[in-house]
Amino acid sequence: MPAPEAHLAREFSALVTPQLLPPTAVAADYAVALEAELSGAGADAAKPRFVVQVDRSPNVQALLLWWGKAGGWQLVGATTVSTGLAGRFDHFETPLGVFDHTLRNPDFRAEGTKNSLGIRGYGRKGMRVYDFGWVVTEKGWGDHAQMAMRLQMHATDPDLLEQRLGTAQSKGCIRIPATLNEFFDRFGVLDEDYDLGLAAGKAPWVLRKERTPTPWSGRYLVVTDSLAAARPVWAHQNSYVGVRFDRSHARSETMIRNGTC
Repeated sequence: MPAPEAHLAREFSALVTPQLLPPTAVAADYAVALEAELSGAGADAAKPRFVVQVDRSPNVQALLLWWGKAGGWQLVGATTVSTGLAGRFDHFETPLGVFDHTLRNPDFRAEGTKNSLGIRGYGRKGMRVYDFGWVVTEKGWGDHAQMAMRLQMHATDPDLLEQRLGTAQSKGCIRIPATLNEFFDRFGVLDEDYDLGLAAGKAPWVLRKERTPTPWSGRYLVVTDSLAAARPVWAHQNSYVGVRFDRSHARSETMIRNGTC
């Protein structure tokens, strides 16, 4: 009988782009960091479930999807993200720690409309926005004091911003590929609390009708920082890395970074 995570590993491989392939030893280090964070936060790690881990290091900017429980984690797949880019007003450091995805902070769906700068900050219409509520983190500007921000994980503008995944770009939220957003949404990867709500007679409107939820739906987003001094070879998957802009691009570059979370 195949391992419980095998089906979604195949689906991840078939559906999610781009994909990263961290070496076994690297994945093992991430698993250690994952377990340390879960344990330190007092999270329930005794039950097998899917857990999402993000490395916010500017030199990595990766998401790893795990299945398992304390003492045994299997890597399902990995891809690129964009986390907080400090140095500008209203830009936060993406907070470290364990964040619970619950009905207390309901998800919603992108309207697909463009803002005044022509950017669809949450991506195409219908993309799900995963909401983890208000969290306290460091300001990326001024005195760098602690301050509250709304932590969300979501798709991004498919024309202007998705190509930049793999580099720090956001105001503190976590941007993910549209294909990963669809994957999470279709299989209910982070929907443990939503499924409990359904079982209790609630009907969260955000759940799509055609979803085929896994029986091991998870609830935890774990943000870590590997403090990588340089970009590892396995994380070189994005054409935006190292791109240089001349002065003609400067204004549009500032508008893009300031125009979306």
